[in-house]
This record gives sequence, structure tokens and C-alpha cells, in this order.
Amino acid sequence: MPIADTNFSFKGQTGYYSGKVRDVYYFGDMLVAVATDRISAFDYILPRPIPYKGQVLNQLAAYFLDATNDIAPNWKKAMPHPNVTVGVLCEPIRIEMVIRGYLAGHALREYKAGKRLLCGEVMPEGMIDNQAFPEPIITPATKADSGHDEDISAADIVSRNILSKEVYGELARVTRALFKRGTEMAAERGLILVDTKYEFGWYKDQLYIIDEVHTPDSSRYWYADRYEENQKARQPQEHLSKEFVREWLMEHEFQGLDGQQMPQLDDAFVQQVSERYITLYEQMTGRKFEKGSDDSETIQDAIKGFFLR
Repeated sequence: MPIADTNFSFKGQTGYYSGKVRDVYYFGDMLVAVATDRISAFDYILPRPIPYKGQVLNQLAAYFLDATNDIAPNWKKAMPHPNVTVGVLCEPIRIEMVIRGYLAGHALREYKAGKRLLCGEVMPEGMIDNQAFPEPIITPATKADSGHDEDISAADIVSRNILSKEVYGELARVTRALFKRGTEMAAERGLILVDTKYEFGWYKDQLYIIDEVHTPDSSRYWYADRYEENQKARQPQEHLSKEFVREWLMEHEFQGLDGQQMPQLDDAFVQQVSERYITLYEQMTGRKFEKGSDDSETIQDAIKGFFLR
């Protein structure tokens, strides 16, 4: 059954943290991240887990971390179970580096609200829904422990002494290199990488990529062969990402705003979300998704086995 949460206790464990979708166990300067089947949107965890979402998310993250470790080192060291990644513990940088190639999602909502400046980046007049920007724009956000992340400009990041100009410049350089690689990999699979976010941290005074890369939780994808036709017809693009979950919530009058009530997720919608995650895995990797064991005891045994090697 779907994994909503874990509650393990290990010999040598030094800490525990439960995030929006991952349960993290600390072992000194190492960590074990268990990708649960929880799903979040608008910074809220939805009331029902999604079958196999954790395995898809974890395996896709591993796939892309391995494919980008020549651009910058990352935290991943091993994957002893489809839901589990073991890695080094980094000191996180409290800024999410969001990069957007197209006017979609949050940028589109801001544009329709009349804004033409997003995090200090100009969005040209006269754009239509889902149109490509002349060049990808970086729109950082503060990383909140709880509640909503907030947009912030590069200038404010430096002026508030959150990061030095040199460190931010390196984050921006790596962000653009990662997005270029992700765009190329997506194109090879008949997809468009629309936008994504990256998180970074420090490990032994070196910049590391942390968290996930190019997964459906952190990225938006469209089908490349349908893009131009949909644009000409002014039709929505078909998402291979979590955006359709946000759209479903908005149709049910929920955007995480005060006074709004989270709608109930019916069985059909939960199954649809699960199938979309699996489809994205197979589309992005060219590999058939193999469903691994999803019981907590097997996950716990895999973690114990890794540290007893």
C-alpha cells in the first residue's frame, strides 16, 4: 500500500526530519532520504498518498543526479532500495534556484496579474500563454522551513547578505548548465523541459547539488511534438509534471490561500496521478518502470543492510 510516512529507529541514528515528501534519517555526516508517496502542492501536503510516486521520484532523481555529476558534485552516494537514497549531509543554502524557459505556471499567473518583472527579470510585453522566453530566466525563491517560499531577486539576495555576489554568480552558472543539460536530455525523449528548480548546499567547503534534479516534483515537462500545434490553436499544453495536480486543485477552488478547504481526492484521481508519474519515468528514461516492494519493513531492512555492509 502507498507509504504515507515512516517511523524507523536505527542504531547510530543521530537525527530525523520529516519534510513534505521525504522522511530523512541522519547518521553523522551521512543521511538517508526515504521518498514517501506523499504529494504536496501550493506548499500543502495532500490528504492521500500516491501509489509508487516515491519510487518514481527517487529513481528519477538518481537518474538525473548521475547524469549531471560532471557539472557539479551532488549528495547522492547509493540507492539501496527504490524508495531510498543514501548521501552526504550538506549545509543547505536557503535559496531555491528556479529557472524558467517558458511563460507557464507561477510566471504565467503573475503575468496575467499584470506583472512584467519577476525576481528582477523582465517578462516582455505581448507574450501569450506557454510562449518561450527569449532566454531562460532565473527567478530565485527563499527556502522556507514551513509555509510558502517567497520570490526574491538576485540583487536582494546579495544586498541582504544572504549570499555573496561571487557565490550567487556560481549558483546561476551551475543552474544554467544544469537546465541546458536537462533540456537536451528532455529533447532526446521527445519532451520540453519548461521550468525547474535546483537546491544547493555546502559539503567540506565545496558547492554540492542537493535534493532532486529534473523530477516531476521539481520540474514541468510538455510533449515537444504537440507544442507548436497547441500554441497555434491557443490550446493548453499537456503536462508531464505536477502542474496538472495544481490545476485540478484550482478547479476545486484550492490554492493554499487562507480560508480555502483542501478538496478530497477520489480513487480515480489518485490512480491518474500515479499513472502520470510512471509515464513520466518511462518517457524520460526510456526504461520500463518496475514496481519494487513498497512495504515499510523491506525499506527498513534495506537501510539496515546498507550500514551493516
